Amino acid sequence: MIAALARAISRATRTNFDVETLKVLLIFAGAGLLLSLVAAMIYRQAANAALL
Repeated sequence: MIAALARAISRATRTNFDVETLKVLLIFAGAGLLLSLVAAMIYRQAANAALL
């Protein structure tokens, strides 16, 4: 599946994407999303506590 995604990106951008590069990019994107969700949950808790 990742190899197919790498081929599709390579065709669309006309650059040579390696599967390992794509894996690293997906890992960093996933980590950023996870950190953003955790920060939003913490902020929501703090905002709710301040309003009470």
